[in-house]
Amino acid sequence: MSRILSKEIHLASRPTGIPDITNFLVKEVDIKNPGENEVLVKNLWMSVDPYMRGRMTDRKSYVPPFQIDKVLEGGAIGVIEESNSSKFNVGDYVMSNFGWREYFVSDDNSLNVINPEFGPLQAYLGTLGMPGLTAYAGLLEVGKLKDGENVLVSAAAGAVGSIVCQIALAKGCKVYGTSGTDEKCLWLEKEIGIEKAFNYKKIDNLIPEYRSEIKGGIDVYFDNVGGTHLEAGINILNTGGRIALCGMIDQYNDPNIKNGPSNLIMLIMKNASIEGFIVSKYNHLQEKFLEDMKNWSNSGKLIWKETILEGIDLAPKAFINLFSGENTGKMLVKIH
Repeated sequence: MSRILSKEIHLASRPTGIPDITNFLVKEVDIKNPGENEVLVKNLWMSVDPYMRGRMTDRKSYVPPFQIDKVLEGGAIGVIEESNSSKFNVGDYVMSNFGWREYFVSDDNSLNVINPEFGPLQAYLGTLGMPGLTAYAGLLEVGKLKDGENVLVSAAAGAVGSIVCQIALAKGCKVYGTSGTDEKCLWLEKEIGIEKAFNYKKIDNLIPEYRSEIKGGIDVYFDNVGGTHLEAGINILNTGGRIALCGMIDQYNDPNIKNGPSNLIMLIMKNASIEGFIVSKYNHLQEKFLEDMKNWSNSGKLIWKETILEGIDLAPKAFINLFSGENTGKMLVKIH
């Protein structure tokens, strides 16, 4: 193979608060020739996700932290350019965790072939990938959703939240959500079809707003935010209600430890439950998840929206923009 130079995004320094462009470094590296049972992959798409912020901090978690001056990692879709593996052919589309780079060489055990006929390639990083499975498992397994219940979703216009809304609607539920702009709220109500979207940036206290607008309370609260959103969700929860704790973007960039909700005692009074979860626990649901998503999509019950930046150099900007709510639906970087 002729020489290939690949751009990679490395972690230059650990951020304090919201990451900025100085925390990232673009490097060019030589790509080696693939050896036995190895393949050369050209990345086409990569994902940026809020959980990556946690990996920028040097602390123990469910995944190891990113290392200074090492290439970052994350979901990516690529195409096989060269193959010395019996498992993959040139031209196969594959999903990997080797995002944040243009090209890479990998052994054949670190990749999964995807079917481009099932949906757009990039959908495997969103609706048909980790965010979609997060929504599916969190709502149905953790939230134990029953048909016809009332559901509240925070960050409802995001990659996970927008899918949660639509799965709940497909189950005949009334769905309410929060978002940070009027434009996103309008999209949730008019395009997705939820009952009411609340622009939390225009609301001083969510609790009276919820009590005024949500008739019959909430049976399942899917939380991506934490903080005052979680406190308000607990307040509006019905007896026997369930909270699926997916994320706490409210705290991802805060170096200080925050006090928890002041109304946790209400969970006892309401015989309610709250459960945090990591999506990898539910990988065994993959086949059923894809089958259901395909059926909902074919019946017009599932749509998705993407926010796309083009070029590997803009990957840091795409990631940073997550924390100012610049995306509607999935934030993606188109590399090639």
